[in-house]
Amino acid sequence: MQKIILEVCCGSADDVIEAHRAGADRVELNSDLFHGGLTPTLGTLLVAKRETGMPIMTMVRPREGGFCYTEAEFAAAVEDAKLFLAHGADGLVFGFLHQDGTLDMERTRVLADLAREAGRESVFHRAIDVVPDWREALDQLISLGVTRVLTSGQEPDVSLGTGTVREMIDYAAGRIQILPGAGITARNMDRILSETGCTQIHLAAHRSLPDPSVCNNRAIYYGGALYPPEDRFQIIDQSYIRGMVERLPR
Repeated sequence: MQKIILEVCCGSADDVIEAHRAGADRVELNSDLFHGGLTPTLGTLLVAKRETGMPIMTMVRPREGGFCYTEAEFAAAVEDAKLFLAHGADGLVFGFLHQDGTLDMERTRVLADLAREAGRESVFHRAIDVVPDWREALDQLISLGVTRVLTSGQEPDVSLGTGTVREMIDYAAGRIQILPGAGITARNMDRILSETGCTQIHLAAHRSLPDPSVCNNRAIYYGGALYPPEDRFQIIDQSYIRGMVERLPR
């Protein structure tokens, strides 16, 4: 049976370390997972790579809220991409769209070329899930030499989009890798593998750890109007991920 690659979505260097200890094959490194994953700091990449040596795909997403960026935001994305590639990133993860949701070929080409010239991978992330025609978008990404697409099958949860993911894999016919993700759990993993026929999956599983340093004043919040608890934080659940790894063909 063919090996299934397990990629873990990480939001910190500690996440990467825990995913590595759990036996993950590859990670996607972000910051701010609450907003779907934004560009991490260079320091986070350096520490994660130094401590694990594992393949790290590094997110290049300058802000939350869509994928059509200002000139300054795109310029910052290019500079971040160059720094990541120069400091050990094994690939870049990104997505650029026009305001009508179609793929921005020119901006995508810039980052795809940077990755290819450095001998690294390029991944077009879940921006693919909001394009009006995924077949056209896949053809465009293939023409640009993009390595892989991360997708939920254009559904909120990939467990609802397995049919589309299967169609994407068949349509791609080996010309570009299709990586299903979003909502994969220990309970639905086997079904998603079976229904899509995929050879790799992308997932995250976190647990909470306490940080009592703020407990002297519980009225203080540092975020927005959602008021998340300030006395805890999220970290990859190593034992949960390990349990999934142990079930996969290796």
